[in-house]
Amino acid sequence: MAAAVGAYSLALRPWHLRWGATDAEVARQWPGDELIVKPSTRAVRAVTVNAPAARAWPWIMQVGRERGGFYSYAWLENLIGADIRNVYQRIPGLPDRQAGDTVWMAPRDKFGGRARMIVAEVRFERAMILVPPGDVEGVWSFILEPASDHTTRFVMLSLAAKPRIADRIFWEPAHFVMERKMMLTIKRLAEQVQGA
Repeated sequence: MAAAVGAYSLALRPWHLRWGATDAEVARQWPGDELIVKPSTRAVRAVTVNAPAARAWPWIMQVGRERGGFYSYAWLENLIGADIRNVYQRIPGLPDRQAGDTVWMAPRDKFGGRARMIVAEVRFERAMILVPPGDVEGVWSFILEPASDHTTRFVMLSLAAKPRIADRIFWEPAHFVMERKMMLTIKRLAEQVQGA
């Protein structure tokens, strides 16, 4: 067991904490970094979307159980009772998220109402920053960085304020698996020809 944990810490963890990101992207400051100055864990993941930011933004605005889901492995989320259904088309008339909005991860009556994050800030077609309710012990930022007129870097920043063994051994790898799928699905949806 100790050998497996050691191998994970030395080989897999550094890779998944920066999956898809360049050295420059890992080193730079992103929206949300200012909320936890010295995080215990900082993950910067990125993928190129072959579409302008305006095409990816609506999918980010649909994230949440009460909107379009999380575009990940719903069957895994539903194993723990999250009751997620992903919506693979744009929801007409859906307003952009606003600071203070709640993003539900599961039904309101599950997990003591704690399966939620709060929108800390929205920068139109640029970033949505989520934090847990109460003290800011974590940050989850969805960031769109235009790379050209027709391409966008979709960056996700995850910060944790405190080191926790359970986070490192279970939650970090689980979050990576789910977040990677989410990023690739949003990329695919944003790249689709409208009306296809």
